[in-house]
Amino acid sequence: MGVFTSIDDPSSTGHEQVVFCQDTQTGLRAIIGIYSTALGPALGGTRFYPYASEEAALADVLDLSRGMAYKNALAGLDLGGGKAVIWGDPDQLKSEPLLRAYGRFVESLNGRYYTACDVGTYVADMDVIARETRYVTGRSVEHGGAGDSSVLTAWGVFQGMRAAAEHVWGAPTLNGRRVGVAGLGKVGKHLTRHLLDDHAEVVATDVDPRAREWVRANHPQVELVDDAAALVAADIDVYAPCALGGALDDDTVPALRAKVVAGAANNQLAHPGIEKLLADRGILYAPDYVVNAGGVIQVADEIEGFNFERAKLRATRIYDTTRQILRLADDEGVPPAVAADRLAERRMAEVGRLRTIHLR
Repeated sequence: MGVFTSIDDPSSTGHEQVVFCQDTQTGLRAIIGIYSTALGPALGGTRFYPYASEEAALADVLDLSRGMAYKNALAGLDLGGGKAVIWGDPDQLKSEPLLRAYGRFVESLNGRYYTACDVGTYVADMDVIARETRYVTGRSVEHGGAGDSSVLTAWGVFQGMRAAAEHVWGAPTLNGRRVGVAGLGKVGKHLTRHLLDDHAEVVATDVDPRAREWVRANHPQVELVDDAAALVAADIDVYAPCALGGALDDDTVPALRAKVVAGAANNQLAHPGIEKLLADRGILYAPDYVVNAGGVIQVADEIEGFNFERAKLRATRIYDTTRQILRLADDEGVPPAVAADRLAERRMAEVGRLRTIHLR
């Protein structure tokens, strides 16, 4: 039997709603966090990951759902922010019954939360979840979806990186720049192609030997290093974290030789204050939830009937949004992460207020 509980006072975390989902027969343990529905239903992916504890899973879903609210706001979407995590090893636990049980919980929220892919979940999983709920995006093309959302995630990161390059070096290109890509998963692979097409030099790493072999086979010109620490210390112009969060911490930032950070990973700043440390070192940080919004733009487009060219055009505008934030940061004398937060909060407040106007 499924069990659905919630935090008694989600507002203590800044969230509208946090719910815990458990189905003992399938082994499902999930948490869904809805940070804000000021702009519309919450949209955010489902992460399937073997957390060390329930506390760690809860901390991740709270951080990620807040980030999605800000990401969706700056992407110009009429969607709020939410996220879900399934606690466990997907290689051992993932099954059709578990995914369908999870879909029942999503459906029970009556459209307050739309789910999609994230770490540990894929398009095929969304098709299974959709057998139990209407509130799924990131589905396969065969089922009317957009397919792999990493395509436009990488495209958006590339656009944000171009804007950062223009801000630092005066031209919106990575031509001749040395870019370090940490993580060669779904997004990192596409991003590597865009960078090579733009005539950048790419240095990369990944913990998975299969990903490193893929690079050797497909892009032998890419230089591989042993780990993220070696990449951070390498002679690079741009650092692109494309794996899990927390890539920028008290140890990483002092060792970083790059002048720009722009990558696909969520929650790259390990804790508040890192953005100031980056600024003090003269490193331009393109906020992660700004530049990696291409994926959510892609899956959000499914809600009105997916059109790839329309979604790609919106993802291309990440270049303009990033430029706006970097200029605002300069004008207001604050780090780009602070400027991005202010811009997102302004849109959530101004557009969200319109929902208080009652229509007859």
